[in-house]
Amino acid sequence: MSTVTVVTDLPSEFSDGTPALSGLNDYYTLYQQSLTNPDAFWTKQAYDLLQWDRQFSTVRHGGFEYGDIAWFADGKLNACVNCVDRHAFQNPDKIAIDAEPDDPVTGQRQQLSYGALLREVCKAAQVLRQLGVRKGDVVTIYMPVVVEAVVAMLACARIGAIHSVVFAGFSAAALRGRILDAQSTVIITADEGRRAGKIVPLKAIVDDALTSGESTHIKYCLVFAHTGAKIPMHDGRDKSWSEEMAKRSGYCSAESLDVEDGLFLLYTSGSTGKPKGLLHTVGGFLLGAAMNGKYTFDLQPQDKFFCAGDIGWITGHTYGVYMPLLAGIATVMYEGTPVYPDASRYWTMINRLGVTHLYAAPTSLRLLKRQGDTFVKSQQPLNSLRVLACVGEPVAPEVWRWTNNVIGQNNVQILDTYFQTETGSHVLTPLAGITPSKPGSSCLPFFGIEAVILDPESGKEITSKRATGILAFKRPWPSMARTVLGSHQRFMETYLDIYKGYYFTGDGATRDEDGYYWISGRVDDVVNVAGHRISTAEVEAALLQNAIVAEAAAVGSSHELLGQAITAFVSLKEPAIPEIDKTAQVRQELIQEVRRSIGPFSAPKRIYLVSDLPKTRSGKIMRRLLRKMLEGEVIENLGDVSTISNPGSLKMAWDVIHG
Repeated sequence: MSTVTVVTDLPSEFSDGTPALSGLNDYYTLYQQSLTNPDAFWTKQAYDLLQWDRQFSTVRHGGFEYGDIAWFADGKLNACVNCVDRHAFQNPDKIAIDAEPDDPVTGQRQQLSYGALLREVCKAAQVLRQLGVRKGDVVTIYMPVVVEAVVAMLACARIGAIHSVVFAGFSAAALRGRILDAQSTVIITADEGRRAGKIVPLKAIVDDALTSGESTHIKYCLVFAHTGAKIPMHDGRDKSWSEEMAKRSGYCSAESLDVEDGLFLLYTSGSTGKPKGLLHTVGGFLLGAAMNGKYTFDLQPQDKFFCAGDIGWITGHTYGVYMPLLAGIATVMYEGTPVYPDASRYWTMINRLGVTHLYAAPTSLRLLKRQGDTFVKSQQPLNSLRVLACVGEPVAPEVWRWTNNVIGQNNVQILDTYFQTETGSHVLTPLAGITPSKPGSSCLPFFGIEAVILDPESGKEITSKRATGILAFKRPWPSMARTVLGSHQRFMETYLDIYKGYYFTGDGATRDEDGYYWISGRVDDVVNVAGHRISTAEVEAALLQNAIVAEAAAVGSSHELLGQAITAFVSLKEPAIPEIDKTAQVRQELIQEVRRSIGPFSAPKRIYLVSDLPKTRSGKIMRRLLRKMLEGEVIENLGDVSTISNPGSLKMAWDVIHG
């Protein structure tokens, strides 16, 4: 390993105002270094961008064969110190968080400096310690996109606890499953959330999660009074966030953590139905986030970064919280939607706050495009905006062009980025000001990412310049998840054993003659709805909870606004088959079943009732054929269907779809 001087006391901002790279050739040179001399490359990045309590002696350990991956072994650091303390001590009055309420008229805006953020985090860390939370414990957070949620996350990081943020759109049943899996003893929530003028009863959902079904390990529930609504508080268990915070003061020391200690859990859908609790570790995740700030977004000291993704997803974790705070800039938080109270909301926020970077899902851009050009044009020019990036799903070329021409007026960099909950940070992405973009492409691999296209049948690499197949990665990188909580075997089976020697993304892709990558979508039983990955097996399991359902098949199909939507085919038990005039009622009951079991965002857009599902003679439901028929493929063009036990089931499905 190359000798590098260890920097343990970094400047507050990791940019001096000059771009990280001067051109595309710089990217290619540095990218090649990351592959040919990885120890020297990663050592320099780690010491340039992170503050260490103790230097590391080994850069890389393990690999894909056993999934025993580790980076920067025996180094020590703390995520909260890197995100808060080093900026608070040098620039205490610099803005860390600009928080926007759901309602721009009646809601209250918040602004928090790095100094104030440190004080709040220290108080919250003391509260958690008083409640018995220790290093390695998992704290569940079920909150709206508010400042207190970030404070809670950073307080966990400060004391070495692992935060498990659950998206506030999940149902009580889904929340309970995640609490049980994580074995949390403390949950942090709010009385209510607000979204597009509607109230979300968060505390009531938590109460339901803690009292229905299998008992949890929860001893304490911290409740932040967000709306001030009157809610029941359970003696002994429930505690007021504000009252507990008021009892604390002073500096709270930060735990010096091993680089491979857990930082957070995020649950993501899997093709087996049960969500996977993916564990990300301190050092590797922080480095991936910091490098994206420096290279992908070219962050400068006075920038303001608005990540429109919810903190309950990886986008909100990496780019709404950790990356901007690591860079010492302001992160913009927003509780509402892009069209509330109207479709000018993003643009008025950008102008008023001086936002330089907007990071949003293509679904949001499609929604805004549908509203017409008037809303954005009424707020132009968006003088502060330099970069508009997309994440969660491929951006259709026509949406890319509208974003560039109408929103950006050809003066804003449009970045179509690709990453996953599992990858932690970007793995394919253009770099702001560096990479020539192609509408619809995620462009080139990020540093250290050796991307390949595999033949789906043989598992062999397709080495020609132009290739179409399975997107995979050939070597580990620091920010990737390390395991599935409680089941490393499941981690191996899902990601590393499908194609031995490679990380399996679950996505199909095409590589063009310039080495650019184009994501075509999922190749497994996971549907990408508005950037949210939903397991079709999980939806099917929810439908089967209804006593009248005999069989269910859920598949993804194209949707103009959401990118993909879930369509379900359901056969009912004989006595329950409804009269024609009651089918709408049955469909609505089944949709509500999914909403209760998982959450509103996972509900099928369409449910077709059939007397039989197309199955092989061994009983396997042919979801692939259902998907093809949804896309308009006629039965005659479905290919070999000789293994279908009941050929009439195909015509039945076709008739209900197109009848």
